Amino acid sequence: MKILVLALSGAGKSTWARRLAAGYGVPLLHLDTVHWLPGWVERDLADERALVGEFLDENEAWVIEGGYSDVHFERRLAEADRIYVLLAPRLVRLWRAGRRWLTYRGTNRSDMTKGCPEKLDLEFVK
Repeated sequence: MKILVLALSGAGKSTWARRLAAGYGVPLLHLDTVHWLPGWVERDLADERALVGEFLDENEAWVIEGGYSDVHFERRLAEADRIYVLLAPRLVRLWRAGRRWLTYRGTNRSDMTKGCPEKLDLEFVK
């Protein structure tokens, strides 16, 4: 089973993706862990594509969480057996992001690159 989970931040895609991966017993890839290097530095796009391409090539089943349209998006869409697009109102997403920040502030979530502590900034709120 190949499953793609798409949504805006705070909609619940990481939680849903973890549940799906555990339920099906398949590898889970959070694209934020590919995109971000420690210190919130963006990884080079060619390197992102290489890492995701390698993951796709090496796994017959997977759950991938995140959009990142420049990183094998068409391939992920074509190969996915199921695609979940989670929708949540903006206020719900903001509330969840605030709750997540309070829970993890100054530390790392399991679905984020080590060295990228949880933050809530004005860019997200816009």
